[in-house]
Amino acid sequence: MFQIGDSLREARTRRGLTAAEVHKAIRIRERYLTALEEERWDMLPGEAYTKGFLRTYAEFLGLNGQLYLDEYNARIARHEDEPLVAHASVDPGRSTQRSVLVALAAILVLGAAVAGLAAWRLGGSSTPPKSAPPAPSGVGSVAAAASQAPPSAATTTTPPKARPAAPTFALISAARGRCWLLVRNGGPTGAVVFEGFLDQGQAKRFRVDSKLWVRMGRPNTLDIRVGGRPVAGLPASPANVVLSS
Repeated sequence: MFQIGDSLREARTRRGLTAAEVHKAIRIRERYLTALEEERWDMLPGEAYTKGFLRTYAEFLGLNGQLYLDEYNARIARHEDEPLVAHASVDPGRSTQRSVLVALAAILVLGAAVAGLAAWRLGGSSTPPKSAPPAPSGVGSVAAAASQAPPSAATTTTPPKARPAAPTFALISAARGRCWLLVRNGGPTGAVVFEGFLDQGQAKRFRVDSKLWVRMGRPNTLDIRVGGRPVAGLPASPANVVLSS
């Protein structure tokens, strides 16, 4: 038997080492090294860690680590194989009586469950089937049929969509000679649709979205139709006309 802490401190001092230097070498905190040297086992994190620290520290100092573990186990380690609480003796008579009472209680519970299941089955089978609802009278059936009848075709037919109106066109023909034209869409400042001469016998067709503004050099040489209807009263000298749909 020897003092674990004193021998560790003596070996460290003999080698000229400080606790900080040992910590850097074996990575065990200084406070745990001090606890080992002072045998303050309550400051260590647990028995498993204590044994590991003790072996590592001893072998680092050139000592027999197993010898230190044997000394620790013999004097300090907890003996967990000893029983902590004595087993209480049981009276055989009381044990038998308790077993009989438990068996009787189980039989009573089982009997109650079987009786309840039988009563539930008998009650369910005796319930008379529900009768079908009486058929409605003649007047009622007619009214019901009328209310449930599908809507007529007239009420469900979607009215046909109105077809878009066909576009209107203006046809300008140089029927009696050559004529210069300037045609604008919408008015005198609108986009130019056509600018140039129509030779005798030529014709141009223009779509009239809202109105066309036409400047004519020789109106009396032209025939103009809008939507198939002739435009009358064209002047003989240069003039402007507005054609609308």
